[in-house]
Amino acid sequence: MADRVNGPALRAVIADDQALVRTGFGMILAADGIEVTAEAADGAEAVAAVRRTRPDVVLMDIRMPRMDGIEATRRILGDEGPGDTRVIILTTYDLDHYVYAALTAGASGFLLKDVTPEHLVAAVRLVRSGDALLAPTITRRLIERFAQREEPRPPTLHRDLTGLTPRELEVLRLLATGLSNAELADRLFLSPTTVKTHIGRILSKLDLRDRVQAVVLAYETGLIAPGDPTPDTG
Repeated sequence: MADRVNGPALRAVIADDQALVRTGFGMILAADGIEVTAEAADGAEAVAAVRRTRPDVVLMDIRMPRMDGIEATRRILGDEGPGDTRVIILTTYDLDHYVYAALTAGASGFLLKDVTPEHLVAAVRLVRSGDALLAPTITRRLIERFAQREEPRPPTLHRDLTGLTPRELEVLRLLATGLSNAELADRLFLSPTTVKTHIGRILSKLDLRDRVQAVVLAYETGLIAPGDPTPDTG
């Protein structure tokens, strides 16, 4: 079936150790024209399914037997993995202590398992397009919590910000506060198209996969600190 919005069908793999969750999510996606290429009951099956079917998006549970969703995400998005596949983490709790590790492993965002059908479909489309960060305010709260962890860890992303222009640094800082493209445009008195151009250049210059990695990098480099208010712009 063709995707109702974007032509050829988006392709997804669903990885969860609960068959009911896989079936339910699969029905929701299929009803909106998103093809489910495979289901997986654990992380090892998910890695194999992704390598076999090359989907656009993986819905990945964290807590699974044999191999958890974090390790599966790391392997899928590793150097030998499919370059265009995006991973959305599924979690029961919005502050699951594994989620930050999954995001730093390269996941593009996360969803609560009680997500509405409409939001599930929208999330798959948004992550595939790379155009928006999922649940930005929740993601920021999650990253802030784990940025305050007692035991410091080495940065997961090693990037030099000196190549960014002052405007790009400003956009990155605001991006890390959880603002959407429309909110960024309003705050900076720019068009949404110009905002998207700035974000694209930031991702390209820093060799980042998507906005989630940009947010993680902003915290790990100290560009923004936990609890910082949304910066004012002149």
